[in-house]
Amino acid sequence: MKALRIPEATISRLSHYSRFLERLEKRGIITVSSGEIAKGVGVSPAQVRKDLAYFGEFGTRGVGYNVKDLIHYIMKILGLTQNWPVILVGAGNLGTALCTYRGFTDRGFNIVGVFDNDLTKIGKRIVELEVYPLERMAEVVAEHNVKIGIIAVPISAVPDIAKVMVDAGIHAILTFGPVVLDVPERVIVRNVDLTVKLEILTFNLNFRDLHSIL
Repeated sequence: MKALRIPEATISRLSHYSRFLERLEKRGIITVSSGEIAKGVGVSPAQVRKDLAYFGEFGTRGVGYNVKDLIHYIMKILGLTQNWPVILVGAGNLGTALCTYRGFTDRGFNIVGVFDNDLTKIGKRIVELEVYPLERMAEVVAEHNVKIGIIAVPISAVPDIAKVMVDAGIHAILTFGPVVLDVPERVIVRNVDLTVKLEILTFNLNFRDLHSIL
């Protein structure tokens, strides 16, 4: 299996499948069909079967999938059978919100270091995390074997922070806002632009209104 051949949309749906399956497990449900998974996450049964088929055969014809086993398989595929230490740069409003977001820890992502270059923020605490100067990043990355970094700073500063992260040994970077980073090919970069998500909503609203008029 070559991960690069698997559509990223499939990986995103696997994450949704796992959350839906976890809710079923909490309700004591033992088996589930592709149709039930599809209904629970808003896709087609064929899509569920296609997504899972990239990674092997997990269900039994006529019976469905064992909920507990499928959760384990999907979590293993997503790399979530282990905890992932994470560093974050930016101790402003967004960074503070991310540090206190329980969804990260629930899925095994533990922020172990917060950094900023603002002297008024360095030394202060966000929850139990002390805000460190950027100069300490390599030390924290090495101490906790960190591979993932989150950048929550103004867009103009993102390229410089990304370089600091790469130099410190970070292998994967999550950023916010529309910015293209010049990083080594070995470094994985993903961008979250909430404005784009809102524009998708406005497109759909506008398209729906136009369609109703026509």
